[in-house]
Amino acid sequence: MKYLLGADFGTTALKVCLFDENGELVQTESAKYNLITEGEFVEFPAEEFYKVFISTVSKITDKYPVYAMSVDTQGETLIALDKNDKPLMNAIIWLDNRAEKQAKEIERKFGLKGIYDLTGQAEVPAGYPAPKILWLKENRPEVYNNAAHYLLLEDYIIYRLTGRFAASRSLYSSSLLMNVISGGYIPEMLNFLGIKKEQLPALLESGEYVGDYNGIKVVTSALDQIAGITGAGVVKEGIMSETTGTSLAVSVLTEKLPAWHEGLTVSAYYVKKGLYALLMWAPTAGATLEWFKKNFCGGDDYNELNRLAESVPKGSEGLICLPHLCGTVMPENNAKVKGAFFGATLKHNKGHFVRAIMESIAYTIKEFSDYINADAGEIRSMGGGANSKLWCEIKSEVLGKKVITLKQNETACLGSAIFAGLGAGLYKDVISAAEKIVKTDKVYYVGSDGYSSLYSDFKTKEKKISDIY
Repeated sequence: MKYLLGADFGTTALKVCLFDENGELVQTESAKYNLITEGEFVEFPAEEFYKVFISTVSKITDKYPVYAMSVDTQGETLIALDKNDKPLMNAIIWLDNRAEKQAKEIERKFGLKGIYDLTGQAEVPAGYPAPKILWLKENRPEVYNNAAHYLLLEDYIIYRLTGRFAASRSLYSSSLLMNVISGGYIPEMLNFLGIKKEQLPALLESGEYVGDYNGIKVVTSALDQIAGITGAGVVKEGIMSETTGTSLAVSVLTEKLPAWHEGLTVSAYYVKKGLYALLMWAPTAGATLEWFKKNFCGGDDYNELNRLAESVPKGSEGLICLPHLCGTVMPENNAKVKGAFFGATLKHNKGHFVRAIMESIAYTIKEFSDYINADAGEIRSMGGGANSKLWCEIKSEVLGKKVITLKQNETACLGSAIFAGLGAGLYKDVISAAEKIVKTDKVYYVGSDGYSSLYSDFKTKEKKISDIY
């Protein structure tokens, strides 16, 4: 039996899981770290990322003979190294918004359509690496002029482990540096930033062997979200994933890059040549239910809230929730939009409000699915919301599709482990590997879609409140 290590570098925590080659979880370790924040600046010492990684991984490697490992990371964290390959400054975290002005410069230069056609990205956020590099050029010339290499977090970990400058194309989807069709760097962008291809790592596919670390094969992984859906078995067209955690994330794979149109907000992320992931998200999903529980439900736990909601008829007897407590991002980006309940009467009780919140998240998933024209026969459900039988049944009926939960919750780590096994030669390809080791749990299929008119009511109310703000 060979052991595969999958690591998931989140924004403020690292999770490391050891699996056997059949996908059985053997050991889990984690570590937290605090980012350095000052105004729009969000940083963390690059060297500390590596120290956290090694100290956490060693708790596993000291016990088990790990055969191969792979690490997925947060997407846009930028690290600049000098000619001696030492960090010139703290890593600039993906949350950092110092480069707003530079992002607008790039948008003016290439245009949103030009950016999308080249990179698959529908917007030019300040947190992306290209604007950050331009910011360094304009504001920190001592860093910019001495930068021998620009890396993202996964690349930096790979370099420290193997001595090679190599990166997964998936991670560079949101860098604005890589052509999403060809999988190569964009000469026009590099010229605009004033950098050379030699300052960037070699671009590889996810699941490619890079080198060894203490006898362990080191393999490229992916953007954390891509690793997550891979570990959920979303590895081909026809399967959609939804994660109802604090926020909501919906993703589906497509072999064709959607055509650009004015107002497009959904980006296409590179998975492999000819395969893209469309990712949509909303800031508040489980957070809306948590807000209601905390403020209006006394000491009720989630089991009690589920029990109360189960006694309420479909449609919550006319009560409609708009769960947008932190505005909307997709399909419309409007931070000013507010959450609301419509149609409250004296007959409505706590259970009605809980069910209305659950239904609103199911409606949002359908809205996302319709927007990206997801032709999916099943939905892989993750996050805390997947633990609720009622919520899964509501989602199934609203979308008219099977909702399937998973036995393994650490899907990003499992996705990285799949890539590790692929690069180490244990698996033929990602699809066959996922079919072998991604294990489903419960299947919910209500069948008939009895929510059509209720969903239309939700959309009508959503438009009204959007028009107000």
